[in-house]
Amino acid sequence: MGEKILVADDDYLLRDLLKDILEKEEYEVIEAKDGIQALECFRQTKDLSLVILDIMMPGKNGMTVLQEIRKTSQIPVIMLTALSDTKSELEGFALGACDYVSKPFHAKVLLARVRAALTYKISSQKGGDWRKAGELEVDLKGCRVLVAGKEAVLTNKEYQLLLYMMENRNIVLTRDQILERIWGFDYEGDIRTIDTHIKMLRTDLGECGNYIRTVRGIGYAFQPEDKP
Repeated sequence: MGEKILVADDDYLLRDLLKDILEKEEYEVIEAKDGIQALECFRQTKDLSLVILDIMMPGKNGMTVLQEIRKTSQIPVIMLTALSDTKSELEGFALGACDYVSKPFHAKVLLARVRAALTYKISSQKGGDWRKAGELEVDLKGCRVLVAGKEAVLTNKEYQLLLYMMENRNIVLTRDQILERIWGFDYEGDIRTIDTHIKMLRTDLGECGNYIRTVRGIGYAFQPEDKP
């Protein structure tokens, strides 16, 4: 089997569907029927690569589980929701969710989101353990970002964006390229979400935020001010 994915949902039919979709792609699936069991599985399972959490679960809801996970780990977390509620989505992103999948969903959409969420792990396997640009440093093993030596707190989506842009230094990336790489080719949301996440990333990078340049009408480029 491939990478391990924890799936937490109180609907056993949906868990079975998710398990079937993921196992066909050779992922190893660990199941949890509620929030309490989800935390137990998260703490006891070694080498987890991704967590998929339903928001509305008994015991502990998905948001609470996400909060607990973020105390010790930056593992990517995808939230499952039947709610088309912007407030809930923003709350989840603020707590560190990397993406949302709305029910009902298409299998191809789910898999695209899963692959996008795992992007940071693929990136971390390339080369050494650090990426450096100007005053910006990224610890790939620890998934930490340092700005002038001080740690910056990023969401998983911001972290994926930053790595992707650093890998393509001085290359103009179109919004479509960014959307396909980070959100998946089947993403059905508004492309303006890229602009929102770039704005958040710039803010979180502080003095290094200006390394991300807007190319009007096209997209963005990572152009650090490297010191000799």
